[in-house]
Amino acid sequence: MKREELQQHSSASAIYALGFIGSAVYYISHAAGFWDGVLGFLKAIVWPAFLVYEVLKYIH
Repeated sequence: MKREELQQHSSASAIYALGFIGSAVYYISHAAGFWDGVLGFLKAIVWPAFLVYEVLKYIH
């Protein structure tokens, strides 16, 4: 990979990591029980899919 591609990749990874941490904190803090927290953690892993889905639903 070229240096520019590596820098762009690391920037995207950092943004995803911050989004993951933020969404995990949000979902887990709003959990009513242990399994809700586990589900929140799983949702935090796939939060970009939720975001893209909602954006496409809004655009359509």
